[in-house]
Amino acid sequence: MSNDTRHGHHHDSSHGHRHDGGHAHHHDPADLDWDAIGPLLEQNAELSTGQYTEAARWIAGLPDAPKVRRVLDVGSGPGVIACLLAEVFPEAEVVAVDGTPALLERTRDRARRLGLGDRVTTLHADLPGDLGRAGEADLIWAGNSLHHMGDQRAALAGFAGLLRPGGTVALVEGGLQPRHLPRDIGFGRPGLEERLDVIHAEVFGQMRADLPDSKRETENWAALFTVVDLAPQGTRSFLLDLPAPLTAVARDHLIAEFARRRDGLAERLDAEDNAMIDRLLDPEDPAGLLRRTDTFLLMARTVHLGRKA
Repeated sequence: MSNDTRHGHHHDSSHGHRHDGGHAHHHDPADLDWDAIGPLLEQNAELSTGQYTEAARWIAGLPDAPKVRRVLDVGSGPGVIACLLAEVFPEAEVVAVDGTPALLERTRDRARRLGLGDRVTTLHADLPGDLGRAGEADLIWAGNSLHHMGDQRAALAGFAGLLRPGGTVALVEGGLQPRHLPRDIGFGRPGLEERLDVIHAEVFGQMRADLPDSKRETENWAALFTVVDLAPQGTRSFLLDLPAPLTAVARDHLIAEFARRRDGLAERLDAEDNAMIDRLLDPEDPAGLLRRTDTFLLMARTVHLGRKA
C-alpha cells in the first residue's frame, strides 16, 4: 500500500497530517518521486518533533506499563518517528515498517546519523497484508496509517495479535487540520483554508472508498479497540503551535505544502481560489508566502491508546 500510503506508507507527515501526506499517497507509490517527497515528509515530521516526543513520553509514563523492548512503527515513512521512539525508549529495538523502499533507506540513513543504527531496523512490507512478518511488539505506533487500510477493524485486530501481554497500540488519528494563514489574507475571498478543508475531506473520503477491501467504520477508536480485545487507555491531543513569524524551515515547509495542494487540488478549486494560491506561491509577490509576516503553523494531533490484557 502506500500509506500514505497504497500503501505502503503511511506516514504521519503532517499530511502530512492531511491524510498526513496531501496525500502524497493516493497514487501508486511506484509513480511518485520519493526523492522529492521524502525530504518533505521528513521536514514535516521534524517540525512536529515536540508533539511526538510529548506523546511518546506520555506512553512511556503510563501506570503499569511493561518495559518496552520492541516497537513497531507501522507506516513509518522517512523514519523520523522511529528514531524518536528509539530515543524515548532507550532499551527498545524499533522496527520501521513501510512499503516504500526509498523511505526505508532514508530511515536507515537517519538512524546511522543519530547513532541509533544498532537499534532502528527496517522492514519492507505491503500493509496491511504483510504485517504478520513484523513479529511481536510491546508498542505498535500507527501514525496516520490505519486510515490507509481498507478494513481498519481487521488491521487493528492484526495489530492486537502482534502485541505482547500488556503491550500498547498508539493510533494517531483525527486531530485538527493545520492552519497557516489568517482568515482574511488581504486578497481573494476570506476563508481559503476552510474551503481547502472541505475539499480535503472529500478527497479523503474518496481515498478511503477506493482502498482494497474498504469497509466503512464509525471512527470511534476506543470502541474499535474494545472490539479487538484491547482495553482503551485514554486519548490525548498534542498541539503544534509555531506562531508568526515562522522560521525559514517552517516557511519552506509551508510553501511546499501549498505547492502540493495546488498540484493535487487545482481541478477541484474555483478560478478565484486557484488564483489566490498562485499569488501565495509567487516568490516576488509581497503578499506571497515567502514575504508575509503573518503565516504560522497551528495544528493538533490526537493519539488513542489501547492495551492488550
